[in-house]
Amino acid sequence: MNAYEALKHGDSEALKGVDLPKDRPVVTVCNLGRTSLIAAEQLRERGLDAFTLAGGMKAWSLAWNTAEIELEKSKVWQVRRTGKGCLSYLVGSASEAVVVDSSLDAAVYVRLAAEHGWAIRYVLDTHMHSDHLSRSRALAESTGARLLLPAQGWHCFAFTPIEDGQTIGFGDSRLTAIASPGHTMESACYYLDRHALFTGDTLFISGVGCPDLHASVDETRQRARLLYRSLQRLFALPAHTLVLPGHTSEPPAFDRTPIAEGLDSISATLASWLHSEENFVAAIVNRIPPTPPNYLRIAELNQNGATPEGDVTDLEAGANRCAIS
Repeated sequence: MNAYEALKHGDSEALKGVDLPKDRPVVTVCNLGRTSLIAAEQLRERGLDAFTLAGGMKAWSLAWNTAEIELEKSKVWQVRRTGKGCLSYLVGSASEAVVVDSSLDAAVYVRLAAEHGWAIRYVLDTHMHSDHLSRSRALAESTGARLLLPAQGWHCFAFTPIEDGQTIGFGDSRLTAIASPGHTMESACYYLDRHALFTGDTLFISGVGCPDLHASVDETRQRARLLYRSLQRLFALPAHTLVLPGHTSEPPAFDRTPIAEGLDSISATLASWLHSEENFVAAIVNRIPPTPPNYLRIAELNQNGATPEGDVTDLEAGANRCAIS
């Protein structure tokens, strides 16, 4: 039943035929949270325990929650954009911290770091994102941190390139870059103290990154081969390594449970794909998802290091489509 127009026009009986259980709460949702507010009021008049999502789906796109991971030398805060599935990370060791793949306003990471007595020393991206705006440049500028990006030639602003095998130190911890081309040509993962691996959009809990969104069919095959070789390199790391991806396909629950998995478990899940390079390429090519909405515009903004003024939720609307599983 589509009651949207009737609700907008003030029809007091727009939801008359809707049959909903009275023994559990009901949440009404729309794009901006206005029409859904009317719906919730009508349902409450019928005796239902009804609420509305304030700000609608536009506000939900920027909603976030966190989960904590304790490691031997560091503490990791997984910062999750609930409506978008973006996962970013604040990693603290002693009195210093790094941020990986920031996708929320800089103030979020600054506040979380301050709560733990950490000074943000480095801000890193795993690759140039095309499904959401990177806030890494803004975060680095606001904190005085050094901005590290995988070495490449198309970002139009100053940054420090981080090369394959390069290690940075912060607090008592070390973070090592591992080049992982495939999803994008410059993609990199970051290996933390031989315990955890920030994989960006190269490797997920139950899938892998989609080869570059700008690629032709032949280029997709070539990049799938590169991705296969990158994954072989990652799976050669110790089996206990904890994989911390850059996205999740399901909205992260407000349960404080990290979205993470051991490298050995993921290897077992993907075993049939990884049987051979040819098998992997065929599996990838047959599962290419549609490109994300506005990805060209988002990529352009990230290339220029620009964040548009005002509301950007329409620009970033829609689920991420970076994974193949």
